[in-house]
Amino acid sequence: MADFRVHVGDAAADAPELALSREESHHLVAVNRARAGAPVTAFDGRGREWLCELARADKNAARLRVLSSRAAAGVRLRITLAQAVPLGGAMDGIVRRATELGAARVIPLETERTQARFATGGGGERKVGKWRVAALEAAKQCGNAWLPEVGEARTLGDFLREERGGLKLVASLHAGSLPLKKALSDFRARQGGRAPEDATWLVGPEGDFSPAEMRAAADAGFVPVTLGPLVLRCETAATCAIALLLHEAG
Repeated sequence: MADFRVHVGDAAADAPELALSREESHHLVAVNRARAGAPVTAFDGRGREWLCELARADKNAARLRVLSSRAAAGVRLRITLAQAVPLGGAMDGIVRRATELGAARVIPLETERTQARFATGGGGERKVGKWRVAALEAAKQCGNAWLPEVGEARTLGDFLREERGGLKLVASLHAGSLPLKKALSDFRARQGGRAPEDATWLVGPEGDFSPAEMRAAADAGFVPVTLGPLVLRCETAATCAIALLLHEAG
């Protein structure tokens, strides 16, 4: 595996050379101190990778010579994490871990108990841009060829009104929540034995979703699922939810 990893925009699979953006050039040459001839892996975030060597070590306009290209294996289960935004910088870590685990989408949510008001109080665009950078950095670090979509911040009500199929789960501390294995078994039974191809995890804020929000999620088809007997911090719950689903879904 190459020592350096960079993100490129639109590029042909058979491109002989790749030009890097100013930001990627600066990070590769000025920050990571890559020199001409260094092996570099470039990826587009949509499953295409190019094995390259650094042809021009320019911190403002680096260029890569392509040696070969390859398509990464497709994702068997597309997971969306719809996450109530916690205080402080915890959302950065949630986005990073979701990327490392291979989530396809991360949707930041404003709920009754979130103190951060990005969807209705302003500042959401700047924060979403920061979270997209966190996803890109995580993809570079872990070698993920698929960059998750980090959507615009929205209210829980707006999110629940969106049409979506597949498996719909909400992490819940409320009585009557199902084990994940049971929720998956019930889904497969409804689908004639077929495993889900798309899944959405709805994860609440500190203090969990309110009873009214849980009713709204259930009305939208979300199944309450327990993550165990302990009360988890929201960043732990998000990581646990994705990892458990990947394990149980095979």
